[in-house]
Amino acid sequence: MQNYFELFSLEVNFAIDLTSLEQAYQSQISLFHPDNFVTKSDKEKSIALQNTSLINTAYDTLKSPLLRATYLLELQDINAFDEKDTQMDMDFLMNQIALREQLESLEVDKDELALDDFIEQVSQKVTQNIEQVKQLFELNEFDKIKNLVRELKFYTQLNTQANQLMDEWL
Repeated sequence: MQNYFELFSLEVNFAIDLTSLEQAYQSQISLFHPDNFVTKSDKEKSIALQNTSLINTAYDTLKSPLLRATYLLELQDINAFDEKDTQMDMDFLMNQIALREQLESLEVDKDELALDDFIEQVSQKVTQNIEQVKQLFELNEFDKIKNLVRELKFYTQLNTQANQLMDEWL
């Protein structure tokens, strides 16, 4: 399998230029546009479809900080979500419980302003986490990154749940 960074001619790094990624994606995806394969054989059409799928997966992976960090760890043979590795920071686990309880309470109270503040709070945690991951990748601190990636997944999912709740209320 081709390295996703190589596919888009990007340096293997957490800190990537999203504009360059977008431009490389557009360039790659245009090569395999269905209009280019109208008169081609079924085999060539199938290969083009497989290439399009790979390009889309690579783009989605590199565009998302969570997926990009997870992928970079995988390139180091580190599975951030290994079910056998359940070690997590106790403060984070306690914070995780508190945030879930806070969201449940907001849902019961149907307090839009408090939910908006909650979404802002969680968004800030996502932003802070991404910055920490970026700094730790520069230092090759993979074990610390692994834990932060797990935290980032939690914050991202929590943010999605809170935003879905807000959407339901509006």
